[in-house]
Amino acid sequence: MLIYFLFEPIKTTKQKYVDLAQLNVGEFILYDLDTKGLKTIMTGKKALRFSNRYIVDDINYTDNSKKFISNMKANHGVYKANLVDLKGNVVYVREDGITFNTDSMLYNTTTKIVTTKDYYTSNKGESQMSGTGLSYNAALKQMKSKKIKIIYKLDEEK
Repeated sequence: MLIYFLFEPIKTTKQKYVDLAQLNVGEFILYDLDTKGLKTIMTGKKALRFSNRYIVDDINYTDNSKKFISNMKANHGVYKANLVDLKGNVVYVREDGITFNTDSMLYNTTTKIVTTKDYYTSNKGESQMSGTGLSYNAALKQMKSKKIKIIYKLDEEK
């Protein structure tokens, strides 16, 4: 009995590590292939892979899964559950010439809808548009926005 009092077990608490990165990679490249070929490419300077998401610095995300190729670049990106959340100097470019520049953007890889609540500028050829609160459906080529300013270049008849 004397030993028990001198060496009483220490009470410890259990700590859960629920959100640890499974992989930490520099110069990150991820290719997503399906039966039709290359679907998406995601690259970055540094990436952390968690069980449910990727966090990427200097993200460059290309979606090749539909009619037009879309490319997005930003300072920081999170890919989680078919959503690409981009922050800092976001540039969205589509193969048909549409571009968007903004501070943050959310891209749904399933519906192909691009949204931002921030101020943005957009160009296609010589036409320009700016506003706030953009929602662009790339599949249907439909755009919704607020506080819009548009400079549209009309072709002259010959």
